Amino acid sequence: MRVYIAGCGGMLGKAVYEYFSARAEVKASDINLTAPWLEYADVRDYRDAYESAARFKPDLIVNLAALTDLEECEACKVNARRTNSIGAENLSLAALCLGADIVYISTAGTVDGEKDSYSDADMADPQHPVSVYGQTKYDGQIRTAFTTSRHFIFRPGWMMGGGPLLDKKFVNKVYKQIKAGEKIIYAVDDKLGTPTYTKAFAAQMWKVIETGQYGSYNTVCHGSGSRYDVAVEFVRLLGVDVEVVKVDSSHFAKDYTAPRPRSEKLVNSRLQARGLDIMPDWKDALAEYVEEFKGDLNK
Repeated sequence: MRVYIAGCGGMLGKAVYEYFSARAEVKASDINLTAPWLEYADVRDYRDAYESAARFKPDLIVNLAALTDLEECEACKVNARRTNSIGAENLSLAALCLGADIVYISTAGTVDGEKDSYSDADMADPQHPVSVYGQTKYDGQIRTAFTTSRHFIFRPGWMMGGGPLLDKKFVNKVYKQIKAGEKIIYAVDDKLGTPTYTKAFAAQMWKVIETGQYGSYNTVCHGSGSRYDVAVEFVRLLGVDVEVVKVDSSHFAKDYTAPRPRSEKLVNSRLQARGLDIMPDWKDALAEYVEEFKGDLNK
């Protein structure tokens, strides 16, 4: 299989590139050339995206390109739409023209948070995202599915992976505070979700792609919790003398201004129904992931 991966320079890109390149011939691109195996290509420009993929003649295009910072999306709505929505349509159209399958990475942020949890069946219904990030990712999901029937849409939850250098999400934010010498970490308990480990996510995507069973899949680790629960488990696994204090979202209101769903908990209903679910429990995944931070902390 020949796999073209767009937007491959981030935390998820690292895991997908490593897993896929061990099993297929891979070409990877991004607008930020953070690794020697990346070629420049901008998914916001159809001709640029198409020509970069066309030169490789892929069987599969994987779209990892996304603007994921919620506050940045609120401040830069046009760029969020160009990247998350128009970029998705550009790559889907390129896949259609090249006779390739397409993978789109959606997000649990497409939900409104009113329910306790969301199964794949719920995702077939119209969503009501509360943020610009969620709106543009949901639009990208629709554009992908509308453009070509040969699509795989994977919906992760709270992403963790990439280690101290690439992880821009919650786990590394906690780690940076610990490494800076903080003895008290504040974490919210009024936002619920399902963590998703990048390495497990990459393996799960590959397993589904191999079957050729197109469609939309929730793809999260098993179990759920709050940000506070994740922070407590992370600190315990690191074995550091740090106290985690429970707060509500108002504590971070000045720093995190974008609206966020109360619950982003997902259930892998379709993976389970098709006998394809190999995602681990999030605590087991975090235990594996924490070894990267222990090594850095020891330095």
